[in-house]
Amino acid sequence: MSEPHRVASEHRRIPRILIAEPDRDTRLLYRDLFQSVGFDVVDAIDGREAMVNALSVRPSVVITELRLPVFDGFALCDVLRRDSLTKTVPIVVVTAESRPAELDRAHTTGADVVLIKPVAPEALLRDIDRLLEEPAPPRGSSEASTRSASGRTLKNSFDRVTTTAPPRQPPDLWCPSCDRLLNYQRSFVGGVSEHQSEQWDEYECPGNCGLFEYRQRTRKLRCAS
Repeated sequence: MSEPHRVASEHRRIPRILIAEPDRDTRLLYRDLFQSVGFDVVDAIDGREAMVNALSVRPSVVITELRLPVFDGFALCDVLRRDSLTKTVPIVVVTAESRPAELDRAHTTGADVVLIKPVAPEALLRDIDRLLEEPAPPRGSSEASTRSASGRTLKNSFDRVTTTAPPRQPPDLWCPSCDRLLNYQRSFVGGVSEHQSEQWDEYECPGNCGLFEYRQRTRKLRCAS
């Protein structure tokens, strides 16, 4: 009985993206983007449909707008984090909402990354790739909650966060192409355990050479665009 189950698991390794977005054009844009890089895509037009799909198809990542019909993205995040089938699934909020209190609320209800529209496709893909690169940290541990520099409430000390006030100072770096001083944008902080933390700093070249990522642990700069 175990062999068929193992083969089926290997057959489902293509990442599956669940998109909860009420705007039809935006849903089609996301669908085309993710299918073009090999993802399987399932979408929903409201929070209830997204919840049903999440529990039935077990997505690798959920992308949601906060402003959803029936019940909103906050409620969707909360439900997904409470259910044992979806509590470790990464959630990316891409929203037209810009009020800081509402963005903080999205983090505290379970979002791993919160992005404000419009979001460049390559930036969205980078965040999703990063979330899929490492095992998701366990949620709901007995460890006391703490608050990150970005305002996010963490369930444990090694949860992934996006912040502009990282624990390690981003260094001054120069573009390897045009030798201009790169503009620091944000940092991604997290790790697979509380003893193995990572920090990636994101920079943009003022000379239009693109985006770059600097990995603090290895001190290596690479092109991210």
